[in-house]
Amino acid sequence: MVNSVDAQTSAAQQAIFDKLGISTATDAAKRATSDSLGQQDFLKLMTAQLQNQDPFAPMENGDFIAQMAQFSTVSGINDLNKGFSTLTEQMRQMRIATASNLLGHSVLVPGNTARPDAEGEIHGVIDLPQAAASARVSFTDAETGELYHTEDLGARPSGLTGFGWVNLPQSVVAAKRAIKIDVTVNLGEGEESLGPSVYAKVLSAAASGANSDTVMLDVQDYGEFAVTDETKFR
Repeated sequence: MVNSVDAQTSAAQQAIFDKLGISTATDAAKRATSDSLGQQDFLKLMTAQLQNQDPFAPMENGDFIAQMAQFSTVSGINDLNKGFSTLTEQMRQMRIATASNLLGHSVLVPGNTARPDAEGEIHGVIDLPQAAASARVSFTDAETGELYHTEDLGARPSGLTGFGWVNLPQSVVAAKRAIKIDVTVNLGEGEESLGPSVYAKVLSAAASGANSDTVMLDVQDYGEFAVTDETKFR
């Protein structure tokens, strides 16, 4: 008799849940290994609360709806966190793929050593702290010190100024010799040296770190740079 009453009660509860559009189906295997409350656990607690409430002071409809809303909010936040985790992984893979496309290209790095690029040219940038009355770039052999070429840039405004050497001797281009670049500027108090930035070849790209979130570029003559630190490519 008791079992029959329980069965009728369960059927009546299920009918109410069906009308509300609430599914009570669960995966027993998942629940057995889960330490968190699932939807079925919440519904059982809610049912027990309804069954054991004071008949003279029943739970208000608003309280019931509020508890359902809280559970839905928590469930939604969990789904959102899972979505963010998936998005983070996709972005990491995208960064690695993007970095791989840079192989063979050149990246702007601070330094005074450069080599001829695929077009047989050398390019770089000077960052002038103020307007210069004159600016001169000298290109010498990094090993022998032989002066190959001098580029007179004249008066230049403050900020970034590009420079390049396009007519390199074929012997230098064929040997891909390292070229030392010296920059001399006059900022109003006589000539002084200024460190340039040059375009250097990207040799490889790899992910590093515990979660492989950082993509590193191996740059010729300069070693590793984080791809996020680079802003100019050729």
